[in-house]
Amino acid sequence: MAEHDILVAGGGIAGLTAALALHRTGARVICVDAAPRPALDPDAPGADLRTTAFLMPAIRLLESIGVWQRLQGRTAPLRTMRLLDAGGQVQEERFRADFDAAELNRDAFGENVANTAIRAALLAEAEAGGLDLHFGAAVTGFTPRDDTALVRLSTGETLRARLAVAADGRDSALRSLAGLTARRWDYGQKALVFSVAHDLPHDGVSTEIHRTGGPFTLVPMPEAGGEQRSSVVWMCPGPRAAALMALDDAAFAEAVNVESLGTLGRLELRGRRALWPIVSQVAPRLDAPRCVLVAEAAHVVPPIGAQGLNMSLADIAALADLVGEAHHQGRDPGGAEVTGTYHRRRIGEIGLRVGGIDLLNRAALAEAQPLRDLRAFGLRTLHGFPPLRHLAMRLGLGG
Repeated sequence: MAEHDILVAGGGIAGLTAALALHRTGARVICVDAAPRPALDPDAPGADLRTTAFLMPAIRLLESIGVWQRLQGRTAPLRTMRLLDAGGQVQEERFRADFDAAELNRDAFGENVANTAIRAALLAEAEAGGLDLHFGAAVTGFTPRDDTALVRLSTGETLRARLAVAADGRDSALRSLAGLTARRWDYGQKALVFSVAHDLPHDGVSTEIHRTGGPFTLVPMPEAGGEQRSSVVWMCPGPRAAALMALDDAAFAEAVNVESLGTLGRLELRGRRALWPIVSQVAPRLDAPRCVLVAEAAHVVPPIGAQGLNMSLADIAALADLVGEAHHQGRDPGGAEVTGTYHRRRIGEIGLRVGGIDLLNRAALAEAQPLRDLRAFGLRTLHGFPPLRHLAMRLGLGG
C-alpha cells in the first residue's frame, strides 16, 4: 500500500498549486485527478477558454513554488479596475469609477493569465520537481483512522496519507466521502467566455460594465499577432445567454459591440465561445478527520472582482503554512490541531467574501430602474470618498 504524507485530490489549477506548495514544505505529496492528463492547447476542443486575474498575494505564492517565473511574457498587468454604470434608461455610460493601483503605491493589482498557460506552467514545475502525479484516477473511498487515512482510487489502488486535501472542484467527491457538505444557490445566470481583439489599447485597465443581468467584463491580455487582446466574461440571465450562444459569429460580434459601449473601440472575436453556469457555494466546515477542503470544494463565487481563484490560493497558502510548521516541528500534518486551525483561520474570511460577492451580484441583477439608480449612487459614494475607495481596493483587490 503506497504511503504519503499528503494526498491532494484534483489536478486543476488549485489542486496542482496545493500539491506544489505542500511539496515545498518537505512533505511527501501525491496529486490524483479523475481526468486524463490535460491537453493544454488553447485551440483544442474542450480547452478552457477562461483567464484568471491573479492578485498580488496569489502571485507571491506562485513565485514561491517556482511557477510564476515560467510565465514571463504570457501575462498582462492590471493597473486599473474600472467600473462603468450603464443602468440608465438608454444603454450608455452615465458614470465611471477608476480604482488605480498607483493610489496604493503599486504598479499593478495583479496580472491576467490564460488558464491553459498557468496550468501548463504548474504541470511543468510539478514534473521538473518530481511531484507524484496520478491522472485518470478518481477518489472512490475515504477511511480516516487515528494516524492516517486510506484513500481508494478508481484504478483499484489504495493509498495511505496522513492528510487528504479536497481540491477536486465544486462537486468534490472527496468532500462527500469525508462527510462534509456544501450549500449551493444559483442566480439563473450563465457566463459567456471568449476573447476579442480591439482597436484601442487596454492600457492595463480591466473594465466591468454594469447595466442589468450581470456585468460585461473586459480583462487585459498580452498582445497576440500584433493585436491588442482582452478576455471577456459576459454574465447574463440564462435564457439570454443561450440565445446569444446560438447566434452566428457576425450577429454575436454585433451584440458584443453594443454591450461594450465602444470602450475599446471596435471588437472582433478571436477563437471559440464557452458558457459557464453561475452559482455560489460555501461549505460550513472546512475540516473532517484527516481531511480539509480548499478552493472550489470549499467555496464558489460568481466571477466578480477577481475573487474566486484568489480566494482559493489564499486557502492553499494558509494550509501550506500550517503543514510546514507541523512538518518542521515533527507534528502530525493531518492531525486535528492542523485541520481545526485551518478551518478557523479561513472560514471567517470565506464567509465574508462569499456574502459580499453574493450581494454585489444581486445588485448587478437589478432590473427595476430605482434599484439601478441606487446601485449607481452606492458606486458614486464609494468612489468619491478616498478612505472608502482605498479600503475597498485593499480588501477586494489584493489584501
